[in-house]
Amino acid sequence: MKSPESTEQNAYFSMNCRGKLIDLTFPKIMGILNLTPDSFSDGGKFNEEKAALKQAEKMLKEGAEIIDIGPQSTRPNAQFLSAPEEISRIGNMISLIKKEFPETLISLDTFYAETVKFGFNEGLDIINDISGGMFDEKMVETVAKTGLPYILMHVNPTYETMHEKIIEDDIILNINKYFSEKILGLKKFGVKDIILDPGFGFGKTVEQQHQMIDELQHIGFGKFPMLVGISRKSFIYKPLEKKPLEINEETQKLHLKMLEKGAGILRVHDVAEAKKTVDEYLNR
Repeated sequence: MKSPESTEQNAYFSMNCRGKLIDLTFPKIMGILNLTPDSFSDGGKFNEEKAALKQAEKMLKEGAEIIDIGPQSTRPNAQFLSAPEEISRIGNMISLIKKEFPETLISLDTFYAETVKFGFNEGLDIINDISGGMFDEKMVETVAKTGLPYILMHVNPTYETMHEKIIEDDIILNINKYFSEKILGLKKFGVKDIILDPGFGFGKTVEQQHQMIDELQHIGFGKFPMLVGISRKSFIYKPLEKKPLEINEETQKLHLKMLEKGAGILRVHDVAEAKKTVDEYLNR
């Protein structure tokens, strides 16, 4: 069994969720709950309240400690929603999950300040922003006012360009430069708990994403917890000529590799399989 001292980048990290200190010494699993009709692998399955609540319960029983609610798909060519449309789609889901499972941490996947405000009033614990605060000028200020932990993802600067491939000699240098600048801006506003997401599936080539996995320990300066989200991503299944639901074995091998390099949170669709991988890592 690994001791806290034997882990790498996630050794002494924690985050403050509404006054509750969450220990990130050992990896956490974040289960994806898409409330969308058009997500690439599970669109339409959980956009009804009852089905969404049942899926949340299933993921929690399988080992998720965080439920990440996604009101809007960010896959290529997805339907674009306004903040009011996102809020309408979320409905009572945050408060319902909190009522049924009070100890559960709720993350909200949005790039809108207005949606963050709504989520905060409903009981939200973590803000998961794919835009790095770039798609809504009020986002960073709003995050700071909530005092919630903020997941900062590496991405291109606009919604329209977020999936354009980055042409760089070294993607790791590009990501670290981006994080350095964004972290400085977040801290100026008073954001205290920052979690880094290198942005798998957003504007990177297959080769770049495998470089990110191989060199994950060099991303983020070793000073922040790291979230990784490779679940059902095309850089895994397309080269193998498989479908998103057919790559679990390959995904878990990559998860294990990234846990060894310091990943602190795995954002996944398949919670039970990820839990086995985390247990394997911890019991080595």
